Amino acid sequence: MTAQALSQRDLATVIGLEVHVQLETDTKIFCGCSTESSEDEEPNSRTCPVCLGLPGALPVLNEGAVEAAVKVGKALDADVAEHTRFHRKNYYYPDLPKNFQITQYDAPICADGTLEISVEGQRREIAIERAHLEEDPGSLQHKGGGIDTADYTLVNYNRAGTPLMEIVTEPDFRSPKETRAFLAKLEEVLEYLGVFDAARDGSLRVDANISLVPADEVADDGSIGTDALEAANRTEVKNISSHKGAEQALAYEVTRQKNAVQRGRAVEQETRHWDESRGITVSMRSKEEEKDYRYFREADLPPLEVADWKQRIPIPELPDARRERFREEYGLDAESAAKLTSTKEVADFFEDVAEEFHPDLAATWVADNLLGELNYRDLEVTDVDDRLDEFTRLVELVAADEITTKNAEEVVLRRMLDEGEEPDAIIDAEGLGTADDDEVATAVAEAIEENPDAVEDYHAGEGGAINFLVGQVMQKTGGSADPGDVNGMLRDRLDE
Repeated sequence: MTAQALSQRDLATVIGLEVHVQLETDTKIFCGCSTESSEDEEPNSRTCPVCLGLPGALPVLNEGAVEAAVKVGKALDADVAEHTRFHRKNYYYPDLPKNFQITQYDAPICADGTLEISVEGQRREIAIERAHLEEDPGSLQHKGGGIDTADYTLVNYNRAGTPLMEIVTEPDFRSPKETRAFLAKLEEVLEYLGVFDAARDGSLRVDANISLVPADEVADDGSIGTDALEAANRTEVKNISSHKGAEQALAYEVTRQKNAVQRGRAVEQETRHWDESRGITVSMRSKEEEKDYRYFREADLPPLEVADWKQRIPIPELPDARRERFREEYGLDAESAAKLTSTKEVADFFEDVAEEFHPDLAATWVADNLLGELNYRDLEVTDVDDRLDEFTRLVELVAADEITTKNAEEVVLRRMLDEGEEPDAIIDAEGLGTADDDEVATAVAEAIEENPDAVEDYHAGEGGAINFLVGQVMQKTGGSADPGDVNGMLRDRLDE
């Protein structure tokens, strides 16, 4: 269909993703070089003849990478192949020292999976076409500008050979917002599996294929016919490195393509680079086709037999299942269950606390108080995982009424995070232990005696008077009385 004809019709967006996930293993996929990076490491220092592609060097497959791939396949409810094999994908690029990439072609380790997402309350299943193992190339460092404006480019092969799993979806996305939701959900699942570390630089990178089709080609269930997909010129956007970046890059590309069509121009089938600093996509080259890569069997790696691995390798309870269990087992609402299962570490800690205290108390302290204070400081539970026993101790003190909730939240917890002190030491130093009944009763009597106007207002039915008197008692006790108990004691005395 011509661009002019297409411009006269409403257009629908069609997006498919290729998500490249670095798998967490101690060593690279085909050699013994470490995958552990550091900020001060020298470029090209974690390399050997295998990952540098030197003549005569032979690859040896990392079993841990295969186990991680099987876990991903199970989590995506995909078919795990009984027999799989590796190929060479041939193309020249500076970060690929061999001029070919060892990957999987016609026999991927996983195929035909699904992942459910939720966008604005609507749940959708995204089909996973395949997920296969391959090696990561090195990394390029553009100096003096971006990919199209740099003065020169440096190559660092420390990343070359890191295990990658490429997860390829069907073209099931109908908006950039859906892609962001999918990437967030996928990352959550991968972290629960323990095969992925989002903090690692370059751990998740996205290539997106996007095209426009006539809106009337989209069925009520969101499906699009093969003919319509084949007729649309597909643009690939590469080098997206975040959920937010994916949404921004694709929103820009949708607008760019629609503007082109409205001006009567054809959308070129090409590969474009996402320049995050400028918020635009830049043309890199014409889009390669499968034949351009000249795939052929990797003769140095035998076929892989993984017939029984799916049954043998366990995976943990996944986020959606754990969320549902938390609601049923602990009586949590949907929002609290979502917060408490946001990461596996948070969910584990909540369950540890809920074993000792009432689930409502545990949920309030973990989901609202602790996570809220950590988020304010741009921290994660993993940043304080060596101190979780101290936070449990603080909940214990609150449950035993040895400190008021207000002081525990506003003084002790914040000092623990900001100063690194232990809860008991803070309470002793600040004199924050709860006041005894006699001390509170004395403070109540004094507040009533010293504030006759407030007492008169209370008897006149003015609601604010009791709050004023509670504040006076809290002042006299240094905040160590429970406001609810104080309110009750005041009303008892005033209603005599």
